[in-house]
Order: sequence, then C-alpha cells, then structure tokens
Amino acid sequence: MASNNRTSTYTQSSDHDRPKSPDAKQSMWESLLSKVSTGKRLPEKNVLVLGILGGTSDSQREFLETLTADDTRRTDRQATKQPPIANNFALGYTYRDVLDADHEADVLARLSLYLLADPSPSFTPLLQPLLTPETIPNTLVVILLDWSEPWFWLRQLRDWIRLLRALVVSLNVEAKDKMEEVMSTWRDRGRGANNLDGTTAASTTENDVSLPLGPGEWDEVLGLPLCVVCQNSDQVENLEKERSWREEEFDFIAQFLRTVLLKHGASLIFTSPSLTSPLQTLIHSSLGIHSLLKREPLKPNVIDRDKVLVPPNWDSWGKIRVLRGGFDVEAINKAWSVDIEEPSELLVNGESEEITMSTGKAVEAFEEQIRDPRLDALMAISTENDGSKTDVSSLDAQTFLATQLEVLEKIRQGGAESSGMDSSRLAPGRRVSQTGGDNGDETPGDEGRVNAHIGPVQFNMGGIQVDADDMLQRLKDRQTYQTPEPGSPGQQPQGDGRSQNEALASFFAGLMKKTGGSQASSPRPGPS
Repeated sequence: MASNNRTSTYTQSSDHDRPKSPDAKQSMWESLLSKVSTGKRLPEKNVLVLGILGGTSDSQREFLETLTADDTRRTDRQATKQPPIANNFALGYTYRDVLDADHEADVLARLSLYLLADPSPSFTPLLQPLLTPETIPNTLVVILLDWSEPWFWLRQLRDWIRLLRALVVSLNVEAKDKMEEVMSTWRDRGRGANNLDGTTAASTTENDVSLPLGPGEWDEVLGLPLCVVCQNSDQVENLEKERSWREEEFDFIAQFLRTVLLKHGASLIFTSPSLTSPLQTLIHSSLGIHSLLKREPLKPNVIDRDKVLVPPNWDSWGKIRVLRGGFDVEAINKAWSVDIEEPSELLVNGESEEITMSTGKAVEAFEEQIRDPRLDALMAISTENDGSKTDVSSLDAQTFLATQLEVLEKIRQGGAESSGMDSSRLAPGRRVSQTGGDNGDETPGDEGRVNAHIGPVQFNMGGIQVDADDMLQRLKDRQTYQTPEPGSPGQQPQGDGRSQNEALASFFAGLMKKTGGSQASSPRPGPS
C-alpha cells in the first residue's frame, strides 16, 4: 500500500506539472525569453549625423572617432569588435555602446548613428521612419562643418536646416505634437528648473518659473535638439599663415555662427584630432545619458578660438556682442530667417517682392567677409581676359633693368652722334677713342658683340689694376688740353710729346682688341 501510494502520488504530481498542450509550452518559453530580453535591454538613443556638403564619408568617420576617442577603457578584444560603418550610399548606419565612466562593464546606452551627406529633398522619405513619437525624445541632430573650408559654412547650414524644416512638415500629427513637447522641455534646460548637464536643481517647487527667452532665441525651432560640430580646428594656424587671417576674421565667424544657432537653440563646438575635446560629454548630455556616479559639467569656452564650446541655452545677444564690437546681431537675425525659407514659400507670401530683395543677405554678408580664395583667383583671370583689370602688376626686376638699359643705350648713342662719332661702333658701357686702332677685320656688329661678351678691358700695370677705357679717355683729354689752337701765341711744335701720346693710345687700343689680354701683365712702354 505504501508503495502504491508513493507511486500514485508521484504520478499525480507529474501529471499536474506537465504542460497540457503545445500552446502552453510555447507560452512558457515566450515568457522566459521576454524576461531575459527585458533584463538586458539598453536605452536606445538616435543621432542623425548630417555630413559635410559636397565632402566625402571620411568626415563622418572622423566624427565617430572623436566621439569615441575618450573611451580608453576598452580592452584590445573590445576594440577589435568595433561595428562597421556603412556610409557610402545614401543613408548610412552604425552604432556605438556608451560605457559608464566609472564601471567599465556597465553599458549605459546604445547610440544608433544614421549618416547622411547630401541635403537633397529626395532623401526626406528615408528620414521619416526614424522620427516617431517613441524615438523623437531620444534623437539628436548633428551637423558637421570643416575648418578646411570655412567660407562654405553658412551655405551648408542653410541647406541642412531647409532639409530639416521640410522633414518636420512631412511628419504626421502625433509626431509633431511630440516634437512640441520635446522642444518645450529642451527650452527649459539650463533656465532655472534644469541645469546644463540635465540634472534637476536642488530645490524646485510649483512656483518656480524659468527665465524668459531673450531676443533671437528659439525663433525658428526645428522640433529636435541640434548640435553643430566644426571639425579640424587645427587648420586655424594654416589660415593664419597661408591666408593671413587675423583675429577679426575668427571673431566674425564665431559671432555669425552663434547668432544663427541661437535662433534654433543649438549648441556649438570646435574639435581637433590632436586636442582633447568635450564632444562626448556634450553629445551624451544632449541625449540625457549620464553616469551613475560621475557627472562632468559642460564649461562654456568662447575665448580660445580653436576650442570653442557653446552649450545649449547658454548664449545670448549680449554675450555675442562682447566678443567684438560693431557686429549687427539684429540684422543677421532677420536675414537668416529669410535665408532658411524655401524659394517656393517666398513666392506665396504677399510681400514677395520685398522678401525676394532681401533673400540671401545673411549668406552674402558672411561670404563677402570670409571669401573663397578659389573665387578670387577665377575673378582675377576673368577680369584679365575681359580687359577690365584695374590693378597694375609689377614687372620682374631683370625685365625692368633690361628696358632701362635700352633707354640708356639710346641716350648714349644720341650723344655719340652729336659729337661726330659712329654710333654703330659704340659698345654698351664703352668709350672708344677716334685715334684707337681698328684692325678692320670685324664688322661693327661683330665688334659690339665681342665687346659685350668680354666686358670692360683691364690689365695689371706695375701692380695696379688699370681700366683701359678710363686710361684712353684720360689720354684723349690730355691731348686735347696740351694741343693749342693753330695761330695762338706760344704755339710749340708737337715734337716728341704728341707722338708719345699717339703711341700710348695705339698701344692701349691694341690691348682692347685682344680677347686674352684682360688679365695679362704688360711691360711699361718706353719713349718712342
């Protein structure tokens, strides 16, 4: 009986625990798998990276490397498991895990990064599925700019913001309502209720009121938080050396960017691969990702031109004016509101003529001050071809001296003709006496070429270097001075004095005809 009772009891309990049907077995596994997946589910954060207009996918790779550059706690095995980057065609994708600052094994969230490098409206349908009422609160938009071509920044910003505005208009009503809720919360960050890093203030009551918005702030909301990253700020030194930029140009760029981004409540940061950047902290705080134990506050920096950091909801018109006087914040603010409008929208308004006249004033004002060097080169070539060149280019030094030598030669030849000398036999820089010997073997042209080739004739006479040209001229002057006019009183016969002078003149003229006698030592001639 005991054994039968034991067996029956075991049988009854086993029959009670065994699943009744296949459906019950399937529901058991589903409940177990759902518990495991719920326990390991990570917060999903989305980052829409809008790359450099007209650039390559390398700029997006540089951004991803800078975003994870501070994460030095990964082991070699983890580093080799970096996910690939698919950004060669249309909308790219990759992901990154955000590790806790204090605990290496803890993963705070997973970043899903969507990469786009062309602001064409045809890509709008690819972005619409990414913005749903569930994903909008966890989405951040990042626009990449590059210091290698800062003269294109305003044009690139305008094209990207036009794309974002068209994207927001194409969403459904539920998504738009969620964007308004997100923007209302985002505007309050850093204004009384919340701090810049997303932490709540120590004491908050129902009567707490956030600070009111200043002029030019949040005039053109985009429905999503925006961050502008200016990469490769180490190019600032090259702009100083190659383009001769000064502090005025860098301050103008910073003031213009801050004024434009203030309208959208966006943040601004300059990064460089060679410098430590708080980019990771800025991106994480904008998405609400914070370490459980360690909080890194964002410190604004508008002094260092290669390390600028403007957190969201920190800037104001007053702070922008302090950087450099004379900057018209109000005019740029109004002009930018017109620039970001689509051309089709401008034609619908009743004041179409007035708006059309002011279209592009903000972009034009920026590009007029920060000029593209390639456009300046093309303009110089076109004006030279059209004959409308206003500036005068200087001649080469050797060309200028050659023209002046020709002028002096003509003047010298004119003086020789007036004195009865044969100008065709006058070599540059050489005076030939009428009594000088001419062997008649060379033509005047040949003599000029030979004299121009050998240069001035010099010889050593008693240890003294003597110029034959100068010596001949002195002999000529001496002969003229010592020979009195015919019929004058005190006239003396020429005798040996004149013959001696003629012999000396003939001797030195003979030296000039010899090409190898420039450095030869000649004996002192005796009296004839």
